[in-house]
Amino acid sequence: MSELFQLLHARYGSEQDVRVDGNAVLESLLGHRSVRAFLPDALPPGTLETLIATAQSAPSSSNLQAWSVVAVEDQQRRYRFADWTGGQQHIRDAPLLLVWLADLSRLERLGAQLGEPVAGLDYLDSFLMGVIDAALAAQNVVNAAESLGLGTVYIGAIRNQIDQVAAELALPAKVAPVFGLVIGRPDPTRPAAIKPRLPQSAVLHRERYAVSPEQAAVDVYDTVMRRFYTAQGLPPQAWSAHSVARVRGPETLYGRDRLREQIEALGFFIDN
Repeated sequence: MSELFQLLHARYGSEQDVRVDGNAVLESLLGHRSVRAFLPDALPPGTLETLIATAQSAPSSSNLQAWSVVAVEDQQRRYRFADWTGGQQHIRDAPLLLVWLADLSRLERLGAQLGEPVAGLDYLDSFLMGVIDAALAAQNVVNAAESLGLGTVYIGAIRNQIDQVAAELALPAKVAPVFGLVIGRPDPTRPAAIKPRLPQSAVLHRERYAVSPEQAAVDVYDTVMRRFYTAQGLPPQAWSAHSVARVRGPETLYGRDRLREQIEALGFFIDN
């Protein structure tokens, strides 16, 4: 059984009719897993700078590069971030937390220096541009880190308390934290598994959006995820029920129901 075949089987929980020759890049991407058990070892010198170089190699809308990132290595600061994000132990254990930012402040400062208006920054698209640019840059870092034998996990809970995060990082106006990324050496005694994803029939539409294949795909996936959780020693649960419960109401958003007002408090205007 080829490495590519094994990875595809793990990614979908079943055999897949994907007819392509494998290579190191495909195997790395298909083998991605979120790591939540890290060794406390410091990263080798130059690792952070190398990872940021890969981040800056990602596409950027109109080359405006409307993102920034704060590297948090101080242990006490990482402990505070762990507390703000629901007590996530991996933030405490790993040596590096990257906080990714939608950053329109640099363009605003440039406009002031050049004496030019920057009213375009006050539109929703500009904020989305910063978020998208940050996400593209961060995913490059994930791929690069994994190629170096490191593990990663995204921290969406950075958005739970944006005001505290912004104060901790001394963010200027028009800079918003959008997510975190933990990076470190995976603990070999607690290896992470490849989590299966929805069948392609649920997400891949050809020419036009089609709802009809969705239910069958979700039914298959619920079975796959129950099997996956059982293998991981976790209570078996259906993905569909779990996912719907996650979006039941504002009480399940863990503070993110206040996101708009908090982003506006950081100097963004997103009514347009």
